[in-house]
Amino acid sequence: MACGQMDKRLPVRVARPTRFLERLPPPPTALPRWKIGITPPDLSPWIRGNCGIPGVMHYEGRSPGPHTVCVSLIHGNEFAGAIVLDRLLRERIRPRSGRLSFIFANPEAMHQFNPDDPTRARCVDEDMNRVWSPAMLESERTSHELDRARALLPVILTADRLLDLHSMLWPGEPLLLSGMSGPGRKMARQIKGVPLSVADNGHRNGCRLIDHPRFNEGPHPAAACLLEAGQHWHGDTVTRAMQAVLSLIGPCCGLPVKAAGGTLPRRHMVVTDVVTARTGMFRFVTPFPSGMVLPTGGTLVAHDGSDEIRTPYDRCMLVMPNLRPARGHTAVRFARAVPAESDGPATGQ
Repeated sequence: MACGQMDKRLPVRVARPTRFLERLPPPPTALPRWKIGITPPDLSPWIRGNCGIPGVMHYEGRSPGPHTVCVSLIHGNEFAGAIVLDRLLRERIRPRSGRLSFIFANPEAMHQFNPDDPTRARCVDEDMNRVWSPAMLESERTSHELDRARALLPVILTADRLLDLHSMLWPGEPLLLSGMSGPGRKMARQIKGVPLSVADNGHRNGCRLIDHPRFNEGPHPAAACLLEAGQHWHGDTVTRAMQAVLSLIGPCCGLPVKAAGGTLPRRHMVVTDVVTARTGMFRFVTPFPSGMVLPTGGTLVAHDGSDEIRTPYDRCMLVMPNLRPARGHTAVRFARAVPAESDGPATGQ
């Protein structure tokens, strides 16, 4: 449901004076014992690649068509997408038209995976989904993830449609993320397997792959989406990722429409506010799941030191709350509904 002109926008951050023994924020959320229902795939047949770039499997169809790229392992502990691409490669899925590339972005991080400490395998040196700005890619700085992004860039720069496969640490409704460009938002509405699409302007602390200028600049940008297929290490996350990938590659690979399964997104949201933790004491008042809609504007969501974080309008969705955010990191995004056909920003952004 779109916002009307009569909606009243309220402040997100409300500063409160700090006084001794003032009402304290809730205690930190304890980390749960994660249920590990899947294991990392054996990628040894694909690690060398087949096109001169390690970890990239590239295939050409017999007739012209778009270049479709599916990316897994941007984060090494999120290997549901790698399981999907590995299965499709073993089934010898090939394009009849256009070009198809499967990327295993950071297998070195995945190889660090330990079920007793599963979050440690996210990266080797730094978050690989914050290094995709041209300024960083062209800089003299070096890290494992940055060097790997530079190696993958020739594939990214020729992509017409790109799907970046991820999963979530905390519980929440699976979703498709896109930037604000029209092609990305349109693509998000056409991917099966998840019920929700969300458009946003990216992160303040680094450029995601889907925010690279290839997908956001020029008169005819390419299309890119990021799939959050469900929680890490759950079997149903693999199922959703498979549905999404098949719905994207099915036409170029000659697969029947029913092969993908799943449904198209039914709800479409646009992020209006990104809340960044300013202190190391950011605490939610309750462990909100991603996708939860709070009906009343001004609802208290969290404390950030002495500040209160409140919803800025009625029917506000919480997108991917980080229940243990570090200072300077995104804690939560607020979003409101837009019509399915809308490509413009939501009122109040």
